Amino acid sequence: MKSRASLLTFVLTLAAALLLVTGCAKKPVTAKVQAPPAPAPQPTVTVNVYPSDITQGQSAKLTWEAQNATNVSIEPIGGVLTSGEQSVSPSQSTTYRIVATGPGGSANASARLTVNVPAPAAVSSGPSLQELFDRNVKDAFFAYDSYEVDSETNDILTANANFLDQHPDVKINIVGHCDERGSEEYNLALGASRAEAVKKSLVSHGLKAENIATNSVGKEQPFCSEHTEECWHLNRRGHIAMAQ
Repeated sequence: MKSRASLLTFVLTLAAALLLVTGCAKKPVTAKVQAPPAPAPQPTVTVNVYPSDITQGQSAKLTWEAQNATNVSIEPIGGVLTSGEQSVSPSQSTTYRIVATGPGGSANASARLTVNVPAPAAVSSGPSLQELFDRNVKDAFFAYDSYEVDSETNDILTANANFLDQHPDVKINIVGHCDERGSEEYNLALGASRAEAVKKSLVSHGLKAENIATNSVGKEQPFCSEHTEECWHLNRRGHIAMAQ
């Protein structure tokens, strides 16, 4: 009985010793694994222009902002700060493109400014030189079978000369006309005399003779075809036309 108790005591003592030895053994060291660094954030960028529609000569405000960027540029302006604003006044429609770059990459955006070019103001053309000539230069009329310049016709030619003097580059043709009475040969000669009489009067008022040509058609090209005194009067003339 005593021996069994001694044996049990021995076993318990041995077990305790083994536990003590096991507990004092060094625990294995676990190596710490370092986590990889977080990636750099992607840049973001915005650009706006207000108003987006202007008339040529007006201005608009360009604003922009970039984040996570180290370099920012705007076409066609060039390098800028990461945020800001600027007044712009282009002469034509322009697209502003912003590009931002940084450790995390790049980003871009754009804004369009429409520039409306006003239509040119309507220019009043006014009457042409031919229209002015037709309004101001009158034909000279003659009495029957005559090429003399009377006082009334002289007044007409004086007014003609005043207008032509203001337009020294204008050259004229004077064509002598006659009524239907008389022979063709006689009226051709009379028409030539009438044309020369008108030219002589205009030259006497200061016009250059080299700017004046004369011709005669006699009775062949009447202005009026009625066989009346009134119609004959209309056909007895020195017709003045602007040379082409």
